[in-house]
Amino acid sequence: MTYALPEPPPRRRWRPWSRRTPPGLDVGVGVLLFLVEAAVFVAIDFGYGMEVWAAQGAQERIEAARIAGLAWTQRFLIATLVFAGLALLSRAPWTVLSQLLAAGAVAVLLTLAQHDYDRRHPDPPPAPNPAYTPCYSGSGRCN
Repeated sequence: MTYALPEPPPRRRWRPWSRRTPPGLDVGVGVLLFLVEAAVFVAIDFGYGMEVWAAQGAQERIEAARIAGLAWTQRFLIATLVFAGLALLSRAPWTVLSQLLAAGAVAVLLTLAQHDYDRRHPDPPPAPNPAYTPCYSGSGRCN
């Protein structure tokens, strides 16, 4: 009787989505990433605020700094959502939660900044109709 050697089990390639991330590592990475993102956001936003302050009333520089700050905040929001997607792919629910909270906070700050910018720059009033005749008191052209 011949004995055949058993076939070795197939080698498993490591895939981040194959197993759930351990809870301790998940919470640690989530908190660390949230704090790093908050520090980066505050530092960059402070830098744009200092640029506005350093403009000393030069409207072109102030507007350029505000628009650059809005554009950076939009890209930062996209980055936090990408981090949330990567955490979801690695099956790290606490990191996903921290990234979604960070993305929500950045989205609110972006909405407020955009609203403030839009309030400071209203659209011009529409031009009157060429057939419009103003109504002057006693002119007899009033409806």
